[in-house]
Amino acid sequence: MAGTMPHAIFMEPDVDGPGTYAAYAAEFPGCAVFSDSDEAAATAMPGRVAAFGAWLRERGEPAPVVIGDNWYEVERAPARRGEDGVQRAAFSLDELSPSDAEFAQWMRWLELAREEVAEALDATGALTADAEAAVRAVAERDRAMAGALGGPGDAPAAEDAVDALYAERDLLTDALEQAGPSHDGVRRVLRLAIADDLRLADTLRGGGG
Repeated sequence: MAGTMPHAIFMEPDVDGPGTYAAYAAEFPGCAVFSDSDEAAATAMPGRVAAFGAWLRERGEPAPVVIGDNWYEVERAPARRGEDGVQRAAFSLDELSPSDAEFAQWMRWLELAREEVAEALDATGALTADAEAAVRAVAERDRAMAGALGGPGDAPAAEDAVDALYAERDLLTDALEQAGPSHDGVRRVLRLAIADDLRLADTLRGGGG
């Protein structure tokens, strides 16, 4: 019966500054809702999960069918801002290492998310100032996460925003592959990378993220 199966949400306040929220579905790393209120983010989660599962299945990826629409917040941790930029939240679930099969699956999801970004960039043409800022933000995030996994973080960044994005995503892929599923923080990195790439693709297409 719909509404009887509980599903966990992790909530990240201040993701884009005060009064903004990201909600993450525990069962689908990379499935996220970004909103200006925690209530709106939680309310939108069932629809987002359904769309995320459909997106995966349309691309040949197995995705479990979620039974019920009872989504509830189990943990909250804010994004933090400092001299080194934005430090995105980590949750208790992020401490669990994925299995080899989960790691391989989520790496495929990341590649699919990146294909969405590439298609959106091809369709966009010249970037607006806001779109360029969004692209640079994701490139900087990829660089930071690659560094956190032991990859090189001191190479000069490309001046062009799109060139930087493609270069940094290659660095992150290499860092993930070298780290493997047992490395600390791998689950968090994949969760954020998939979610933010899909959000960037939506922003480039005019969806606003």
